Amino acid sequence: MTDTEVVTFERHKTNRRVIHDLKKRSSIGLVFYILVSFLMVSADAFYTRHQALSLIFLSANLGVCFFRLLHLVVSAKTPDLYEALNNSIFFFSVVITALIWGMMLAMIMLLDEEHTSQMIALLCVSGLCAGGVVAFIPHRIIAILYNFAMLMPVIITMIVSGANLTIGILIFSFSIYMVLMVFRGNGEYWDALENEYLLEIKSREMTRLSNTDALTGLYNRRYFNDALDREWKRSGRENNLVSVILFDIDHFKKINDTFGHQAGDEYLRKTARMLISVFKRESDTVARFGGEEFTVLLPGTDAEHACRLALDAISKIETMILEYQGQKIRTTISAGITSSIPAFNTRSDSIVVDADKALYMAKQGGRNRGVIFPSPVTQE
Repeated sequence: MTDTEVVTFERHKTNRRVIHDLKKRSSIGLVFYILVSFLMVSADAFYTRHQALSLIFLSANLGVCFFRLLHLVVSAKTPDLYEALNNSIFFFSVVITALIWGMMLAMIMLLDEEHTSQMIALLCVSGLCAGGVVAFIPHRIIAILYNFAMLMPVIITMIVSGANLTIGILIFSFSIYMVLMVFRGNGEYWDALENEYLLEIKSREMTRLSNTDALTGLYNRRYFNDALDREWKRSGRENNLVSVILFDIDHFKKINDTFGHQAGDEYLRKTARMLISVFKRESDTVARFGGEEFTVLLPGTDAEHACRLALDAISKIETMILEYQGQKIRTTISAGITSSIPAFNTRSDSIVVDADKALYMAKQGGRNRGVIFPSPVTQE
């Protein structure tokens, strides 16, 4: 995955995280929309005096709330292909919800002799507006639109009608205050999200470094042991084969003594790249075992197949030439191969012991070869 692809993926993941936060934050508000709507029309017997207005408001509010609840359930089960559409529906329904409350408040404020109901409606809408703005702070545009949709109808109504102009100015001031809170809260949210993201990146990098051999870039022995232990347990449960190959560069000390340790290090790196080119299944684990030794974990692979792969690597390394400071460096490599179905209550390092025995037999047999143990078959 390229750096651009990584950035794109992380940005997409962050956006999905924000949308998830918005939906989670707003879902509990739907319950309050329903409860508060009934309380608002029933307080001071408002419903008995304005039945048509109350029914229209309750029907619109309940309808959009149930639609949003249904959409939350459906969108969670739809494929990612419809993610953009689901997000648009979510945002649109949020604004519609706020607009219903805003229009209701504006209508109540125009009524004569309804001072108690007006104060109750004003308190309810102001409280819901403040709560909604806080809930939608992760998405600045939605939070501002929500605020305007809920408060602008009554502000415009107060200014146009000339009635309760003081209240209109107070509501307008409150709306501006909410916008300022959105900008501040949104910045704090994204700062926290960025810090969390950077901490996650650093944690992944620390994990990668702790599992990686600094010289070759392969996994290190610690990671190999952990991977082997996991695979040993899994294969034991599923009664599957596990193969391990242990490689050792022949006469590596001679390279260091003749050409220097830097040349030896470069040869190790070149050998690592060659092994990766041979063992390229996603499930294969290639690691530096220590010094000039390398090891490969092959889940679900029998000894014969593992031996063919080992011989392929041996053949390629035999013809591999490292050009270093005008010198051509070449040598061979030996391999010990073993395969086993993990038995109950056996240790995972037992298969490494068998691979080491096979490697010793390959060295004793003349090097530049692979040997299978416990059924010794020498391959040249």
